Amino acid sequence: MEIKTAKRLEGIGEYYFSQKLREIEMLNLQGKNVINLGIGSPDLPPHPEVVKTLYDEALKSNTHAYQSYKGSPVLRNAFSAWYKMWYQVEIDPASEILPLIGSKEGIMHICMTYLNQGDEVLIPNPGYPTYSSAVKLAGAKCVEYELLEQNLYYPDFEMLDNIDLKNVKLMFVNYPNMPTGQLPSKEMFEALLRFARKHNILIVHDNPYSFILNDNPFSLLKIDGAKEVVLELNSLSKSHNMAGWRVGVICGAKERIEEILRFKSNMDSGMFLPVQLAAAKALSLDKIWHDELNKIYKKRRDKVFELLDHLKCEYSKSQVGLFVWARISNQYNDGYALSDKILQEAAVFITPGGIFGSAGNNYVRISLCSSEDKICKAIERVKR
Repeated sequence: MEIKTAKRLEGIGEYYFSQKLREIEMLNLQGKNVINLGIGSPDLPPHPEVVKTLYDEALKSNTHAYQSYKGSPVLRNAFSAWYKMWYQVEIDPASEILPLIGSKEGIMHICMTYLNQGDEVLIPNPGYPTYSSAVKLAGAKCVEYELLEQNLYYPDFEMLDNIDLKNVKLMFVNYPNMPTGQLPSKEMFEALLRFARKHNILIVHDNPYSFILNDNPFSLLKIDGAKEVVLELNSLSKSHNMAGWRVGVICGAKERIEEILRFKSNMDSGMFLPVQLAAAKALSLDKIWHDELNKIYKKRRDKVFELLDHLKCEYSKSQVGLFVWARISNQYNDGYALSDKILQEAAVFITPGGIFGSAGNNYVRISLCSSEDKICKAIERVKR
């Protein structure tokens, strides 16, 4: 009996990290004890009060039923207050906020809501691989736009104005940028909105990294008139150490939220209420939480810089976020060659930049989601 997969899966490979983790597991079975500095899954716990809220609410008999497709009003109000406090952005909790079971699913929901076969989407290169996968799964076509180091990893709007954009419906952007760690500027965001209006393109801004090693969190929605052309995704995965909890959000105009809800409401039955209430608690945490977290990440980043020095890589010390992006030396053909070499010879895994697109081929990315002690051990292995 032969069962064929759907055509939509053609060109969609297994997620790189899923495949690489199996390879690392095999090396560990051989006694290698690989130090994994590749994946951005926070190793630190959420705030104790967040865990306590989850526990207390889960003990109640009335918190285990199906939930609203739009999310609990408690969580929507918490997201609204969070945006006002940190980003100085007013968002109506009743109509402009849609909680998600992780922002990764939001990327898919947006693509399935707006894209038809023949539509095109501008995708950053380098960029988060899920953008292109979601576009392809929705039946649309990816049009890459290159982010270059010499242009501060900003879109080249002059170049984009000179290509055929008539079929482009969406554009994915992501600042602070992953993988490059580049911060946005107000001027670049204003240029982005002018570009979107000129070409009738809906901007999808993915914004999960604005609190990590960054003193000035910024939302694209803060720019005047942004809601007309922008959907912003956000997440508690990185900022609150809640990656496995799967809590994210889409913010945007009422009409856009209602359109996405038409798709999303057919895909799930809402998020577990105690998780939503615990997430609301996390969103109420003050600056002390972020400051303490960033002290840890700063120490780790300094050690990662030291590791990169031993690997003769070049990097910017002004980058922010949960990773460090670095250009490899010319003794290696690409980031894959360097990554494979230190995995096999030092039992240390770092991410080759090429998984984020061809523009990342000469780079590597190192995660800050390992303890200082582990990074120090990785340095010693690389030295040897």
